[in-house]
Amino acid sequence: MEYKVVAHRVDAQGSLAQAKAAEVVLGTDLAGREDAFNPVELLLAALAACMIKGVERVKPLLAFAVEGVEVRLEAIRQDAPPKLVRINYQIVVDSEESEARLDLLHRNVLKYGTISNTLIGAVALVGTLRRA
Repeated sequence: MEYKVVAHRVDAQGSLAQAKAAEVVLGTDLAGREDAFNPVELLLAALAACMIKGVERVKPLLAFAVEGVEVRLEAIRQDAPPKLVRINYQIVVDSEESEARLDLLHRNVLKYGTISNTLIGAVALVGTLRRA
């Protein structure tokens, strides 16, 4: 599979990324913007989407009952050289499944996630999946 995104600078305060019929405002201003995701927040949002999509993919395969999913993420950045050194996550599911089945869901979400697998090779990805 191939993915394509085109991004362009709108002005000194921001940029716009486009993929298919969707657009995302990017906070590329050095001072930051409250109404747009900065690059790290965008990366975390991609990871969150990957994890939620992973739950959706696993649900029918494992006949898993889930009513809702929330992903909470925190990135730890070092300054020199600037890079992320750790991403902490918590996947919170609204489900009555057993602890063993929740563990199975967690392993599957990480094992088959394109973004999570990519990031694991570059940064410590540490977290849990728990019941709401």
